[in-house]
Amino acid sequence: MKSVWTNLSAAQRDRAAGVLVGTAAGDALGAGYEFGGPLPADAPVDMIGGGLGPFAPGEWTDDTAMAVAIAEVAAAEVDLRHDRAQDQIVERWHWWARSAKDVGVQTRSVLSATGRDGISADTARKEAAALHQRTGRTAGNGSLMRTAPVALAYLDDEAGLVEAARALSELTHFDPEAGDACVLWCAAIRHAVLTGEFDVRIGLGHIDSARRDLWASRIEDAEAKAPADFARKNGWVVAALQGAWSAVVRTPVPREDPGAGVFRADHLRLGLEAAVRGGGDTDTVAAIAGGLLGGAHGLSAVPARWRLMLKGWPGLNTRGLVHLATQIVGGGPNVSSYGSHLAVVHPHDGDVWIGAEGALRQLPARVDAVVSLCRVADGDIPADVEQLDVRLIDKVGRNPHLDFVLLDTVQAIERFRADGRRVFLHCAHAQSRTPTVAALYGARRQGLDIDRALAEVCAALPAADPNPDFRAALRRLHPR
Repeated sequence: MKSVWTNLSAAQRDRAAGVLVGTAAGDALGAGYEFGGPLPADAPVDMIGGGLGPFAPGEWTDDTAMAVAIAEVAAAEVDLRHDRAQDQIVERWHWWARSAKDVGVQTRSVLSATGRDGISADTARKEAAALHQRTGRTAGNGSLMRTAPVALAYLDDEAGLVEAARALSELTHFDPEAGDACVLWCAAIRHAVLTGEFDVRIGLGHIDSARRDLWASRIEDAEAKAPADFARKNGWVVAALQGAWSAVVRTPVPREDPGAGVFRADHLRLGLEAAVRGGGDTDTVAAIAGGLLGGAHGLSAVPARWRLMLKGWPGLNTRGLVHLATQIVGGGPNVSSYGSHLAVVHPHDGDVWIGAEGALRQLPARVDAVVSLCRVADGDIPADVEQLDVRLIDKVGRNPHLDFVLLDTVQAIERFRADGRRVFLHCAHAQSRTPTVAALYGARRQGLDIDRALAEVCAALPAADPNPDFRAALRRLHPR
């Protein structure tokens, strides 16, 4: 597969990273509500854990685990249409299923038979076909839930996407309805990453003409009904897609109002909550919705609180998912090079330190939480601290959801402090990103005018000079 990274804008890179993280966030959010009934619109929804596993709060289930197996192979630059790639995926699924907390009935049936008859894509596909011949019922949602990485692997090849999506679906779900759903959803995710727009009809031209009108009517039905209307049957791939699409398009996109703490980026969280409140197979419907919501809104729209919680097979967290997505689309910018070792006490909070990336090598005493506003290497993160990556670019016009990211990051620091944590906030050189976030934190903590808070933070950081975008965002977020 050809690398496309150099052709992607900063916003597209953010959206590509959002695909896997959005999938995992929806999955973990829905896990604790699986097979429950619909919830009221005002019912709180959170990553409570539990479910069929049971799963820890923030832990993803089989939906994301199976997607990760696909992503691992795609990240190795192996064409997912090739036998070798599909053999590797089946082998990985079979290994995962041996100790998985939960595996779908249809998937387990195929993987178990494959283990007996020889683990390969060819064997899996034959077992899936045989199951379909015996039962006529192989259109479960289990292939759609894992399909998002296919879209990332073929951002530059729509025809290849269609072939790969259907081929990987058939490894366990032989019914063409399952393949159709994967093609439609992958095409929609690809379109979202490239354009930032939602359009599940973009792939209808790739569906067999005998089924195309039927799918068009199903999409219209999803847009006319609430996710709960599909809950009774959303183990079926069609109803799962309809429920996910309903949650996406029927959730209003908030109108940006930074001063009130309302952002367009909130649509990702609200859409996933709507998918879970729909009931039924909540983790799967929300995982499906999350791949598309993440593809349209990006990693920067996933709340920091969720990103800190996410974890799952095979021992990954949010950082690992972002790394996989980055590898799939062709790499990315290098992490920051060490500069200054600057670390000073925040002028408005003695238990928050602010500074430059070099200080990671020798953190101030008792720091147990790190907020990184630049890319850092895995080996530079101390083992005994909790670390939050924040996607913030120190260039004018390059940050999707800038106001949301700034406030969300400050709220994460506030939660760390409420828990008694001592925080180190840094970027590469403590010149623009660090003073911006530090000033907003200080202004909120002390009730200061934002210009005064920024001036006092900049006085503590010798080279501080936030760029014009960051300064304007501070005044929108803290207007008094």
